[in-house]
Amino acid sequence: MQDQYGVFYYPQPENKKLKMYVRIQDGVVEFRPDHADNSQLWEGHGWIAYEAAKKADEYSKQQGKTYPLHLYDFDVALGVLADGDGSEV
Repeated sequence: MQDQYGVFYYPQPENKKLKMYVRIQDGVVEFRPDHADNSQLWEGHGWIAYEAAKKADEYSKQQGKTYPLHLYDFDVALGVLADGDGSEV
């Protein structure tokens, strides 16, 4: 799917307020979440690579915390990127 901000998917299909935007920057797939009820999520999060999300998850586990790694789906990202702009990913 695509809107004015770019290509995205719903990481929690039952929650249409949460979107995960994806792009390719310098050959790296990057993610950026947005939530319709929380504009600070988009403004404060920025674009991150999947590898960075995995590292954040590992660090969070070491700290006894959780990180929403399940929202960052690399395979889905590749699919929506291919569908969104018509290019091979």
